[in-house]
Amino acid sequence: MFDCDAVVIGGGAAGLMYAREAGLRGKRVIVLEHANRVGKKILMSGGGRCNFTNLGTTPDNYLSANPHFCKSALARYTPWDFLALVERHGIAWHEKELGQLFCDDSSKQIVRMLLDECADVGARIETRCTVNVVAQHEHAGFVIDSTLGRLRAPALVVASGGLSIPSMGASGFGYDLARQFGHSVLTTRAGLVPLTLSGKHQQRYADLSGVSLAVQATCNGQSFANAMLITHRGISGPAILQISSYWQPGDDLRLDLVPGADASQWLAEQREARPDAELRTVLADMLPRRLAQRLCEVWWPSRPMKQFNPRELADMGRALNDWALVASGTEGYRTAEVTLGGVDVNELSSSTMASRRVPGLYFIGEVMDVTGHLGGYNFQWAWASAHAAAQALGSD
Repeated sequence: MFDCDAVVIGGGAAGLMYAREAGLRGKRVIVLEHANRVGKKILMSGGGRCNFTNLGTTPDNYLSANPHFCKSALARYTPWDFLALVERHGIAWHEKELGQLFCDDSSKQIVRMLLDECADVGARIETRCTVNVVAQHEHAGFVIDSTLGRLRAPALVVASGGLSIPSMGASGFGYDLARQFGHSVLTTRAGLVPLTLSGKHQQRYADLSGVSLAVQATCNGQSFANAMLITHRGISGPAILQISSYWQPGDDLRLDLVPGADASQWLAEQREARPDAELRTVLADMLPRRLAQRLCEVWWPSRPMKQFNPRELADMGRALNDWALVASGTEGYRTAEVTLGGVDVNELSSSTMASRRVPGLYFIGEVMDVTGHLGGYNFQWAWASAHAAAQALGSD
């Protein structure tokens, strides 16, 4: 048996950040990662360039049964704090859109930065390490039996993530551990995930796979304007990934296919300016050609604009601005970027991420019921929650 100040289960963004922050405070930390390498989700994020934070981060960018929980940690470790670390390591970055920051080169730089930081403070990182049993110790906090051996520490930090992308090793281990220590785990489901269509709804769109357009997606009082991509199984793209976190089967999903435009007015103007133009030709000036063609094949027979009366064009325009799409499900955890739900944050301290039930037990990152929007927000939560938990250890 060997001792340390904190054992971290999970070598993802939150786990590595915690090790760095605790190490800076003079603590002996060991990170146990069951996969063959750390930071796998960092490596694949942002198309390999890692959308490592978002300058516009606010608590409103997060979903949780307790929307106030994330406020303290986010306020005490901001995107600018992480950006300063990135710049100290000479990593070139750029802002893509909507405050999203990416590496110019590779997400490998973020993982290397975190590993170098951990090495500088003496944090120990162990991969291919399976945790078999975790138990409370009468006098020393926790005893962890693992393939590395038996470890003992006063602090146990659960940074094992959620269920998204199981091909990279995601599992429900953190939830099982939470339940073992008497914590509630709120129902989990896939978030930031493509939606699927079925039956006639899929048949109408399946051969349009690859078509992309700007939309505004609305569901349950939430709206996101961005790109939508039609796939052979349904719909994807940033706008759909965002709204997927608010959608569940049976919910009403509406799409504005021409955001920022009054489609009824535009069609009326086109009728006056181009009375002999076919509807499909006119729609193709506003929408991708293949989609315009499909609308005329299924919903509105194409004929010269002058043959449509004002009421018909008004109805058509309203439909374009408020298109109903019936989704049947999601692609699930297989492709989901995050997991909604998780460890009930009402049983944790919002300032330290510490369990209110078990002294010395902490939960950080995605394993908790805090889920960010698309665009770097989930990484910022990983950094901020890890920073908050590490400060709770104090310093020598």
